[in-house]
Amino acid sequence: MNHKTLKIIFLSYFILIFAGAFALMLPFTHVGHLKFIDAIFTSTSAVCVTGLIVKSTSEYFNFSGQFIILMLIQIGGVGYMSLVTLFFLFTKKNLNIHEKNLAKDSLNYSSNLEIQNFIKKVFLFTFVIEGVGIVLLTLHFSFQMSFFKALWEAIFHTISAYNNAGFSLFSDSLIGYNSDIWVIMILSLLIIFGGIGYLVLVELHAKAVSKRYMLSVHTKITLVGTAILLVSGTLLFLAIEWDNHDVFGNMPLWQRILNSFFLSVNFRTAGFNSVDLSTLSEPLLFCSTIFMMIGGGAGSTAGGIKITTVAVLIIVTIHTIKLSNQKPNLFKRTISSEVIQRASAIIIVASFVVMIATILLTETQHTGFMKTLFEAISAFCTVGVSVGNGGILSFSSDFDSFGKAMIILLMLIGRIGIFAFGFLIMGKEKVKHIQYPEGRILL
Repeated sequence: MNHKTLKIIFLSYFILIFAGAFALMLPFTHVGHLKFIDAIFTSTSAVCVTGLIVKSTSEYFNFSGQFIILMLIQIGGVGYMSLVTLFFLFTKKNLNIHEKNLAKDSLNYSSNLEIQNFIKKVFLFTFVIEGVGIVLLTLHFSFQMSFFKALWEAIFHTISAYNNAGFSLFSDSLIGYNSDIWVIMILSLLIIFGGIGYLVLVELHAKAVSKRYMLSVHTKITLVGTAILLVSGTLLFLAIEWDNHDVFGNMPLWQRILNSFFLSVNFRTAGFNSVDLSTLSEPLLFCSTIFMMIGGGAGSTAGGIKITTVAVLIIVTIHTIKLSNQKPNLFKRTISSEVIQRASAIIIVASFVVMIATILLTETQHTGFMKTLFEAISAFCTVGVSVGNGGILSFSSDFDSFGKAMIILLMLIGRIGIFAFGFLIMGKEKVKHIQYPEGRILL
């Protein structure tokens, strides 16, 4: 990880967010009065593929405004530096070391595969997956609305889902479609594909082409972890809210399972909702914060501290408790000390950031702790789900400028990555050729 490279990436996000905000401030992109803090909030939420809104996307922004938001989501999802790298690939044959480092750090990429080929595959998979989603949703929506409206709805929701953004053009998000298996499952698959990460998609494609191709430990952990979280989340949410008629109402069993699955998908990565989240019980809100903190796969459009980070610490904890004489390992591969240290640092710092932000927001905005914690984690983990303000907007819409600025900062830190952001601020320690003797510390 290069400090100069991270500065460029952070600056690119900063420029993109402000460019998007100024574009949204233009009079032909919205109706009514738009405060600059709300424009910055919307732009940040789109670029960081979060989905928290303080102005209704469908009612407050016209087609021009919605198109700008969609472009910010797409650029934020694949990464601004990835687009720059793709441009370089089309204008010259080879990239220099600095350009390769920019592309790798922007995608959190550490494989031995050539970054040029990887970038090309990222855009190919994005184009194919989003293309299929657009076709399927257009066919379905065209039975309910005009073809061009159906096409725009399909384009917007497909890109929003694949990039794990959670922005919707429906005023009630997807509550009106909570019995539509076609829409719910297509969007769920798009969210999952976007949330497992580009490296996993590339390796799965390589495995499909050649059976001899060996999947990396990263891919195995991500796939197994995703499956476990989806199943456990569905069962947990279904069990907790089973008797909550405000959530499921008179839904039949299949519909309750469908919507619990959709909650499980969205609580880790995207901001769509097919039920009114303000009616969820506090036990479920608390459990959902854990799923949000875990998030999706590393190097994906999803947020959170990542599945691999949690998996590493779980394995290390088990080995420590069992007093194993073996080094921590997973899928017959040893976990390095550096990875363990980084995983520990990510969880500790992430927890500290969320705790401080929640306390500050609770005290300055005079809000309830649980709802504020839910909103802070949703922003930091770029999830985008919210208990709402009593209407169609996020809980953040009731915050003052300071509160909204806090949420903006959380979204930005979460998108860049807690480790990268900390490294950006603190820098790299100088190499020391001194090793101190071990001290005895009781635990």
